[in-house]
Amino acid sequence: MTKTRANGEPASTLAQAAWVCYEWANQPYFSLVTIFLFAPYLTATVIADPVHGQAVWGYTQAIAGIIIALSSPLLGAMADAAGPRKPWIVFFTLLCTVGCFGLWIAVPGAPILPIMASLIVASVGMEFAIIFANAMLPTIASERRIGLLSGIGIGVGQLAAIFALVIVLILLQLPGVVHAPFIPDAPVFGLSKAAHETDRIVGPISGVWFLVFMLPLLLVVPDQAHRGLSRGQAAKAGLVRLGHTITKAWHFRNVALYLISRMAFYDGMNAIFIFGGILAATTFHWGAMEMAVYGLWATFFAALGAFIGGWTDQRFGSKKTLMVSLALALVSFIVLISFDHDRIFFIIQVPVAADAKAFSTLPQQLFLLTIGFFALMAGPTIASSRTMLARIAPVEMMTEFFGLYSLAGKATTFVAPLLIGVVTAWSGSQRIGLTVVVPLIVLGIIMLAFVREERATAIE
Repeated sequence: MTKTRANGEPASTLAQAAWVCYEWANQPYFSLVTIFLFAPYLTATVIADPVHGQAVWGYTQAIAGIIIALSSPLLGAMADAAGPRKPWIVFFTLLCTVGCFGLWIAVPGAPILPIMASLIVASVGMEFAIIFANAMLPTIASERRIGLLSGIGIGVGQLAAIFALVIVLILLQLPGVVHAPFIPDAPVFGLSKAAHETDRIVGPISGVWFLVFMLPLLLVVPDQAHRGLSRGQAAKAGLVRLGHTITKAWHFRNVALYLISRMAFYDGMNAIFIFGGILAATTFHWGAMEMAVYGLWATFFAALGAFIGGWTDQRFGSKKTLMVSLALALVSFIVLISFDHDRIFFIIQVPVAADAKAFSTLPQQLFLLTIGFFALMAGPTIASSRTMLARIAPVEMMTEFFGLYSLAGKATTFVAPLLIGVVTAWSGSQRIGLTVVVPLIVLGIIMLAFVREERATAIE
């Protein structure tokens, strides 16, 4: 039974702030590596073929997703059986950091397989660390406060992404291009743009950032008590517990329906995030500097949306917040893929000068406005999808269900990148490849409509 403090919260305000800091730790990895900078660099420069590059990125994410999908429920059940989550968080944080440092090898013409392996290691480490950190939320915050704290966490994470992108922009991309008192004359640490060191360094930066800013959670947030089981006993108990949960699936049918719903809509939303930056970079021929600015723009609106989503979640509930934000995000995505370098809304041609500067043409400006609105809706989607599970899963089985939650995020997440890769290669069109996300989000919204926002009871 979790002890409650005098203010009605299971943990102190300091502990809750330290938990929020974990979002500050993980988000720069997604912004710098998987969305805005490294992914476009890999596809456009290292592979030097946007269509083939998007396909390779899809296959890489698919492999990582399969590993996470197969392992996360069992690891979650093992952690619940053993008790503490922090040892798991330490291991997977270190694993992610190692994978991030491996991205330094991504020079043009380098073998692709080692780069893919580093991306897979980093992704697996990051996702598993997130599973165990997420599972701490219901044990440190009251049910009244978890929606707000989750929204604040996502918002703070987006602010971290903005800060990281600003650092990369000022210290690595703008030197030698823009002259200002606060911009160095050359990239810091003697990094070479010609050797693409300023592009490759975002991997190690993300790894160090994650490692350092996870320390407050590890040092301050209270952990579950150890239940006296050895690793082998915890593995056996976890396997038994997971099997018991599966056989009693009907008891958790409401939670199961939500997880299946999330499996669909998260897959679609995640694919838009991952491949949207690649689409922008290749459509408008944006380099690292332009992609950093694009990332700042999108991340600002995602942060704003997360803070607003935390408030709406607390006021109106997780389900209503999710339904509205998903529907509006879907509409904005359909508008987003209607833009080309010289076309808007699929059919309207726009004259564009051959020497037009970045962000100066109507298609680019409308693309930015649309991605801003999409990000505004994505913020509350991310925050409330986590809060929804924290509201409806049994507290005693929270890590196991967050393992299943990750499974629901990964079981088909490897399918969407795989389908995008296959359809992109088959059609020769990035936009056609991306349309596979539309039915996924629609299906997720339909199933979510039947989910009840009520907590399930644990089973003996």
